[in-house]
Amino acid sequence: MKILAIESSSEAVSVALMVDDECLCRHEVAPRKHAELLLPYMDELLDQAGLSLKQLDALAFGCGPGAFTGIRIATGVIQGVAYAADLPVVPVSTLACLAQGAKREGGKDKVIAAIDARMDEIYWGAFVADDDGLMSPVNKEYVIAPDHAPDVEGPGWFGTGSGWATYKTILPPHYGVKLLGFDGNRLPNAIDIASLAKRDFTSGLAVSAELAQPIYLRNKVAEKKKV
Repeated sequence: MKILAIESSSEAVSVALMVDDECLCRHEVAPRKHAELLLPYMDELLDQAGLSLKQLDALAFGCGPGAFTGIRIATGVIQGVAYAADLPVVPVSTLACLAQGAKREGGKDKVIAAIDARMDEIYWGAFVADDDGLMSPVNKEYVIAPDHAPDVEGPGWFGTGSGWATYKTILPPHYGVKLLGFDGNRLPNAIDIASLAKRDFTSGLAVSAELAQPIYLRNKVAEKKKV
């Protein structure tokens, strides 16, 4: 299994190449350099592995939610490369990616991912680890005010993502004793996009290039909240 994954929905730019269970990665916090860095990083990892695009099984990308510009850049890049190489694409939720990162680095099995969505809202998703250590959603994803975030069942949850930093006086009290702790500094990483994409590709969830579309959750992405 050979999957090349990209992620640029935050201030980080990230590319990962998964070959079976081995993964190469370039991850850099580089605001406003997404378009400049994604393709060079992709070429760098392919060269390092001695592979061409034609030898890959699939491409994958963080399809959102997240920063509008970053998601659009990732979508455009992945569509262009997929067309050129005639490869299928696996879209992966940015919230699921954050949850998978909490599992990979901290062993967290129950994760509430929250991204600051501006306009006094968060992008929200809750995930639990399956038997293979991969995160699966327990509910649909929302864009919602932090004090109205959905409830979760039972204790042992961990919060991750920028929403926990922005709303650290609201979200932790909202979940009370159900929350073990939180990390508001985690950014999405393409390593976790690749891991989740491997499962989804095996499950038949890859799509053609033209169907690789972003997920915004909020339709009016450019509208300012009225006072």
